[in-house]
Amino acid sequence: MRKLSLSTFSKALTATAISIVFAGSIAHSFANNDLPDLGTAAVNTFSLEKESVYGDAYMRVIRSSAPVLNDPVLSQYLSELGNKLVANATGVKTPFYFFLLRNDEINAFAFFGGHVGVHTGLFLNADNESELASVLAHEVTHVTQRHLARSLEAQQKSSTATIAGMLGAILLTIAAPQAGMAALATTQALATQSKINYTRLHEKEADRIGMQIMVDAGFNPNAAATFFGQLAARYRFSTTPPQMLLTHPLPESRITEARNRAAQYPNRFVPDSLNYQLAKARIQVRFSNYSDDGALSLFEQQLNKNNYTFEDAALYGKALALFRLEKFDQAETIIDALLKKDDNNLFYLDTKTDLLAQKKDYASAIALLEGQRKLKPTSQVINTNLANIYVEADQPLKAIPLLEELIFFDKKNMLPYQIMADAYRKLDNKALEYYSNAEIMALTANYQGAIDQLNYAYRYSEGQTLQLARIEARIRQFRQADREMDQFK
Repeated sequence: MRKLSLSTFSKALTATAISIVFAGSIAHSFANNDLPDLGTAAVNTFSLEKESVYGDAYMRVIRSSAPVLNDPVLSQYLSELGNKLVANATGVKTPFYFFLLRNDEINAFAFFGGHVGVHTGLFLNADNESELASVLAHEVTHVTQRHLARSLEAQQKSSTATIAGMLGAILLTIAAPQAGMAALATTQALATQSKINYTRLHEKEADRIGMQIMVDAGFNPNAAATFFGQLAARYRFSTTPPQMLLTHPLPESRITEARNRAAQYPNRFVPDSLNYQLAKARIQVRFSNYSDDGALSLFEQQLNKNNYTFEDAALYGKALALFRLEKFDQAETIIDALLKKDDNNLFYLDTKTDLLAQKKDYASAIALLEGQRKLKPTSQVINTNLANIYVEADQPLKAIPLLEELIFFDKKNMLPYQIMADAYRKLDNKALEYYSNAEIMALTANYQGAIDQLNYAYRYSEGQTLQLARIEARIRQFRQADREMDQFK
């Protein structure tokens, strides 16, 4: 699906914001597998409900200021991988929400409410799915062990105002990094050396428990040491190391501990994942700094030299690059051949849909996706693509039930709301178009803008009693949310 919605952003802002959010929640190092899990230690400071509220607020601000990717194929892949790890974790007390940021920096981070963000740069630098899983498992552990809440609880010992200062500084840094760093520096000045040691404990705990999670999920325990060892070697003498090495320092002792820890598990052959390599190729073509010709050259060289993990992934990357160059017929020839080998692969189906939409062959696209929907009725990829095709084909009424279902299962995803607004615009239903726009603005913490949109919706809803009541209720909710957001400012 080509219809992507990216928030306006600055890469520098994102890198700084995420480093501060994550820095507030990290630390590391015990090789001893008998250490107790301390994930409930922060209950005196934060309830899980309060963590969820803060996490939702942070996520809304991130959407307004960072390049959050709304690519349904990549989102579904990342969520399925992340949830596979969560299913093998202990002490899970909150739902998890995995999301991607378009940023070539190598980084991942976790914060309140089960939110785990991953930079596209992580895909560009991880050789296989186990390496990516090792990073995600580490972040899952930061959440299950409530490291951010525990870190703030430790600060409370030095000042009753520190908790509020830290929370405000974290959110402020997301929205305005320079001001946020200054605020954070002020609150951190109250901390002592014990605070530094405490965060090192977090990092070691996340390494230890994270490895157990990834092993239980079926991944290679050596992947963590391999990946971090490669990063350490690559950036050993760099004056500008990647963000991940700033928030996750890699002394030799940590890499050695990872190797020793992995050696405690039985040797296991873990075949690489085709879907991981397809996701990597998609990011390389669509969401990295490769030029149009450079993206094509990358995959042509892989194919010419047989330098690939999966030939099909290299072919898929070439097809995407050809699409980007508007060589649609050549791209379709490759995609059709790949679909003959694997006619249920979501990566191929998404690109085939793009190609059919480009030709305005909506009937074929709808037939393809409706057939797939019978096999995968809850697939985010299939339903989003199908809804979008219905709107493009001037059949918006058929799109709306699909979009309502997508929103029911994931209220944090902006893309269904955006397609919904397009659908109502084509139906000339201004009230519900404005209502959909209000939900989009609220997801970026722009509550005043959302209220303005709802006021417009109200004007176009004259005589519709239930709709008017619904709009009035939503306005009250957004006003309350706007007041609550003030506590972070």
